[in-house]
Amino acid sequence: MTSFESVTLEVPDPTAADAFYQAFGLDPYVQVRASDAPTTGFRGFALSLVASQPGNVDALIGAALDAGATTLKPATKGFWGYGGVVRAPDGTICKIATSKKKDTGPAAQRIDQVALLLGVADVKASKRFYLDRGLAVAKSYGGKYVEFGTPSSPVTLALYPRRALAKDTGISPEGTGSHRIAIGSTTGPFTDPDGFVWEAASA
Repeated sequence: MTSFESVTLEVPDPTAADAFYQAFGLDPYVQVRASDAPTTGFRGFALSLVASQPGNVDALIGAALDAGATTLKPATKGFWGYGGVVRAPDGTICKIATSKKKDTGPAAQRIDQVALLLGVADVKASKRFYLDRGLAVAKSYGGKYVEFGTPSSPVTLALYPRRALAKDTGISPEGTGSHRIAIGSTTGPFTDPDGFVWEAASA
């Protein structure tokens, strides 16, 4: 049985990345370590941050930009709610959104939920791969989206079609080289069909 435990981002400068994620408020959810593995374009994943209201989305995006992030999609209202997308200085893509359209209290830089979205070539095939390794599906919408139960991690794990995830975050789906991310689990190591590396979670 495999249990999703942790997310480690591989970055060129761990000290700078630590400072960024602390300022952003993501440090309880991700770890960082040094890597200069070649990578270009879309790295195939994004972190999805859910907030409780639009003011909190703005506060989080503001903190990210102040700490050195760049805007991929400015925060806007949509039929689904309110949100925007930024890219961290190390290249990690972060989508910040809420399903609410109006504030119900003072704005706060607070993250309510974090999900690791993996962009995969075939959602159904990747779902089967992970089911075979003991992960439990919490939600599934055919070939469009799969979310796994992750009771021992503060981060949710989900699968999206790679092109759909790239479009959703405002970048081209093209990319080569390392994903620059390692997923910690209770078992491992193994590599999934899209090249995402799983390893034994550090104690």
